[in-house]
Amino acid sequence: RKLERKGSCSGQVLRACQRRTVSSIGDRNTNLTPHLSSNLAGWSYNELYELSVKDPETFWGSIAKERLTWNKPFDQVRDCEITSGKINWFLGGQLNVSVNCLDVHVAKHPDRVALIWERDEPGTEVKVTYRELLETTCRLANTLKRHGVNKGDRVAIYMPVLPIAVAAMLACARIGAVHTVVFAGFSSEALAGRIQDAQCKAVITCNQGVRGGRFIDLKPTVDAAVKNCPTVQHVFVAQRTSNPTPMGKLDIPLEEAMASESAQCAPEPMGSEEMLFMLHTSGSTGKPKGIVHTQAGYLLYAALTHQYVFDYHPGDVFGCVADIGWVTGHSYVVYGPLCNGATTVLFESTPVYPDPGRYWETVQRLGINQFYGAPTAIRLLLKYEESWVKKYDRSSLKTLGSVGEPINHEAWEWFYNVVGDGRCPLVDTWWQTETGGVCIAPRPAEKGAEIVPAMAMRPFFGIQPVLMEEKGKPISGNDVSGALCIGQPWPGMARTIFGDHKRFVDAYFKPYPGHYFTGDGAYRSKEGYYQITGRMDDVINISGHRLGTAEIEDALDEHPAVPETAVIGVSHDIKGEVPFAFVVLKEDPSLNHTAVVKELRGLVATKIAKYAVPDHFLVVKRLPKTRSGKIMRRILRKVAMEQTGDLGDVSTLDDPSVVTEIIKAHAQYKSLTSQNK
Repeated sequence: RKLERKGSCSGQVLRACQRRTVSSIGDRNTNLTPHLSSNLAGWSYNELYELSVKDPETFWGSIAKERLTWNKPFDQVRDCEITSGKINWFLGGQLNVSVNCLDVHVAKHPDRVALIWERDEPGTEVKVTYRELLETTCRLANTLKRHGVNKGDRVAIYMPVLPIAVAAMLACARIGAVHTVVFAGFSSEALAGRIQDAQCKAVITCNQGVRGGRFIDLKPTVDAAVKNCPTVQHVFVAQRTSNPTPMGKLDIPLEEAMASESAQCAPEPMGSEEMLFMLHTSGSTGKPKGIVHTQAGYLLYAALTHQYVFDYHPGDVFGCVADIGWVTGHSYVVYGPLCNGATTVLFESTPVYPDPGRYWETVQRLGINQFYGAPTAIRLLLKYEESWVKKYDRSSLKTLGSVGEPINHEAWEWFYNVVGDGRCPLVDTWWQTETGGVCIAPRPAEKGAEIVPAMAMRPFFGIQPVLMEEKGKPISGNDVSGALCIGQPWPGMARTIFGDHKRFVDAYFKPYPGHYFTGDGAYRSKEGYYQITGRMDDVINISGHRLGTAEIEDALDEHPAVPETAVIGVSHDIKGEVPFAFVVLKEDPSLNHTAVVKELRGLVATKIAKYAVPDHFLVVKRLPKTRSGKIMRRILRKVAMEQTGDLGDVSTLDDPSVVTEIIKAHAQYKSLTSQNK
């Protein structure tokens, strides 16, 4: 009766919550306002979470109707069959993502600041209003259409963190084109591979990037890439700097072309399950996967997580310092904040330019309320004097966030106590490119709920974590560890791998049928909280960026003197993990090992990116293999981490003496590197 008096919900919702006691229903959590939807007004986190997993149709349907602006209402909330990777949400509905991120806010608050572009040089920030961003987006959209880019066409965006890059993403969304943003640090070969995989019709780039006081040429990288990409018809080139760049027959000066276009562009109505973007991420095989996200479910999930994980309120300045080339930039620099009508920061620089106080000077100058960054940067900054933090006013901060990898205790304590003065909730967020948004984090939660340092803790609405044992059975109870799976679909999850649905099913749904397999291991504490324990496959996490070891091995194996390699991840004080390469060379007395290693470094930088270059190269005569020919990376990891006292079972090795050889080679390598220091 109490629920009925609030006029809050349907019979389904009532049935889902009948077991609640009056006292628990009365214990409201003010952090969950503004309301998810009027139907769910005033509910506590525990009630909402239980409803979201027991009656997802009512939960998500209610929110989607109110939170998104629809051209045509959806007539079915979901149609999912997780075993086959069939995931559909809000079927029959039509909407436009750029309208939800721009037009709806321009109608109400045209002069509200949408973007604060924090340029490389401190104190030179540029503010862009929602009206200005809409006009730029429409001009860019019309430019794309004039040059033959239509609904369904793929467009590669190879740009730094700039307002024009955000407009490019939204322009694609406006006309129904599919964007694939490629991190502007990738090599021409890596860029070409992604363009080829997506069969892109156009590329949007700029002449140069500016970072840490340096100019980075981008156009020559694109030129080299598109030589091998016959599907590319046009390259749109924006000007970040005044430095000239050679223009070819495919090239179109972007600002010049946009100047002659209308500042109005009719948005394309898009079906809920049509593609919004694809983003490549590394897997345990050499070829990056083009992860596909669709329109309505992704946008709703990004907006909802942005609001409730970070306790965002209207008027806040949201500061996520991620690059738009990664999914964090998509969800928490662009789509989540803009859908919520927020002011979002575009951070072009580095944490230490011009000095280690850069982040905190920016917080003071821009009045940032939520600061969301990577543990790698925090570990880098905590090595400097606290005065670099304390000299700046950080009283505007309300929430701190960590993303990309599990944050270690030392970094957590420094971030919370030194940066946040022990007063800002620190949300250690766990999620992936494939999940679309935050899945496990300390917030939202009941009012006053504890936050345990260095732990992701609580599932977001609709996320049902399941720990699995090796044989595929769920592990019940607490104080247990296993493979982290999610038990049912949610709107923000990826729909497929572009052009390869079988790979999608094999990677995520086949290992534990009926569940989404994250590839991570997790520990469920005695209190029932979740802590991520790291990858369970051959993927390493370098400064928060996932990279498949097979991808590095493929690059190394192209060297004519290298018949075989094995790459593993080892821990690093700053980056979290770094690649360690074990390299077998051909038996040729004329080979100069030092020269070959130098060439291998260059090969990885050229084929992938500089950040992918292994920190360590150990030349060995052979690799430890089982009788069936499988490399035992577990042993290599033990050797690299100097844990050879406990190598575990080596009885399955074809020749166990190889282990002694590798340990000896590693000891010599360590001795040599310490001498060189």
